[in-house]
Parts: sequence; structure tokens; C-alpha cells
Amino acid sequence: MPARPAASAAIAWRLPMRTRFRGLTERTGMLVPGPAGWAEWSPFADYTGAELVPWLRAADEARTLGFPEPVRRRVPVNATVPAVDPERAHAIAARSGCGTAKVKVAEPGQRLADDLARVEAVRDALGPGGRVRVDANGAWSVDEAITALGALARLGLEYAEQPCASTEDLAELRRTLARRGIDVPIAADESIRRSGDPERVVALGAADIAVLKVQPLGGVRACLALADRLGLPVVVSSALETSIGLDAGLALAAALPELPYACGLNTGPLLDGDLVAEPLRAVDGEIAVPAAPPAPDPELLAAAADGAPAAHWADRLAATRALAEYEYAR
Repeated sequence: MPARPAASAAIAWRLPMRTRFRGLTERTGMLVPGPAGWAEWSPFADYTGAELVPWLRAADEARTLGFPEPVRRRVPVNATVPAVDPERAHAIAARSGCGTAKVKVAEPGQRLADDLARVEAVRDALGPGGRVRVDANGAWSVDEAITALGALARLGLEYAEQPCASTEDLAELRRTLARRGIDVPIAADESIRRSGDPERVVALGAADIAVLKVQPLGGVRACLALADRLGLPVVVSSALETSIGLDAGLALAAALPELPYACGLNTGPLLDGDLVAEPLRAVDGEIAVPAAPPAPDPELLAAAADGAPAAHWADRLAATRALAEYEYAR
């Protein structure tokens, strides 16, 4: 039976987003203290029931155990470009200081022409040596993905992240792209963190790359074990956390034996503010791994806690911990 972490006081917070992203205009969550430091628990609203338990395990790992020893002290990261107009997309990529950019595509209400213009602007900003990847969050059908990636491939995509929703569709898409000579590797995100069967991605040959996010997958150690089982190149990405949560993603990226791709951990600039005095941000395309766990700044945390839905988050945490206790007891 695994050790049962003790419950601790937690503080709810809310921060607005600078740009609507993933359908969100604000990010909310909780900070939970422990003997190893502060942890972030910030599952998205569409996660419910047992899906929330891995997020809690990740927080309990961070606050009670800390993280494995790093094998690197700096982590290369990508810029993240929301579904904005081409001019703004160009500016975001150009001022990011990163040589890689992930561009959101397939935004509801937008057309393929919008995606093409945005990705082309980012390609122009980064130049021919830059790396450009796209993320559709599973919004395309197989046919739509074939059309879109066929058109986007001329811009030299590093990969396409979760172009279709299901693992089966990813596998069909990957086979079809290969048959048609469209050279766009496929990265699996939701098929790993939400399918309940991440190994199926490998069994079906559905992806070239695995995108791992620490919170929804149960912590740094759980992700390291999963990466070993999958045997695919890994990109570590964030769940739109504050710097407290991003520290866990950096810990995973720093502990992986190999890190062939820039990671999606420079998402702090998407938030209008942070909870620490010195936020984790990219410098020259890299984020330094902190020597000690970041701690919240009291004034910043107090400001973010003002107006946060504290009762909602307390109830959600209590319900999730009850589910986790049941699992620990089995």
C-alpha cells in the first residue's frame, strides 16, 4: 500500500489570462504547502471524479517528496502562440527569444485560411532555421487533418500535436500521411493524458512523439516511468500553471535521460501575473531549473486569492482527496 500523504491547508487563487487560450479567460487553482515545499493543484474544470486523482498525486509528490535529481540544469522551451491574428502571432514569436514555437490551430469559429496565415507569420518570425509545431487539441476529423496538414506541411512543421481526438484516428491519420508522402510527425497529448490507456498510442502506432504533462499524469516520477514504458521521444508540456506548477514540469524535463525537443513550459507569459516574485520565464529559449522549489510571494498570493472561488476549490479538493484515500486504502 502506498504511503498516505497528510492533508494540509490550501489556498485558492485566480489569475486572468492575457489572451483567451484553450477557451479560458482566467486560470484558477490551489497552492498546497508541505515539508518539501509548495505544490500547485489546478485541474481544469472539465476534469471530474477519478480523473482528478492523478492531479492530486502530482501535488502530493511535489509537496512531500520533492523531485528527482536533474541531469540538466537548463531546459529548452518553445514559445506558445494562441489563435490570434497573423500580426500578433508574428510579434509573439519574434519577441519570445525562442527558436521553436507552438501555434494553436483549429480554433472554433476560425478557418483553415486563418491557421495558414498564423503559421506562416510565425515561420517568417522565426526564419528558416526556426522550428514550428501546431496543436489542434483533437479538433479535426481525419479528413480535415489530412487537408490541413497537407496545406501546412509546406511551412516545415516539426510536428502536429493531437490533430484528431481519438487514438484510432491518430493512427489512421499517421498511416495516410505516410502513404501520401506528407512529412508531418504526429505528437499525442490528450490520447496519453486522458484516454486512460496511454500505451495504446504505441500499440496502434498512433504517434511519433509523446507529450507528457505532470499534473494530469500523476507526478514527475509517474511520468518518468510512463516515458520509459512508451519508448517514444518526449516533449514535456504545461497545464497552464503558475511558476509553482511549472517547476514540476521543469523537474520532469530535467530528469529525462534524453530531451530531443524543446518543451512547452514557457506558458507563464499567457497569465496576467504570477504567484512568485521571480517567475519562471525563458531567456534565450531556455528556462533554468531552480535550485530550490519556488515559494509564493505573500503579497502576490494574497492578491490572487482575493476573489478566487475558495469554497468551490475546497470542496473539489476534499472530494478528490476522499477518492484518493479510497485508492490508497485498496
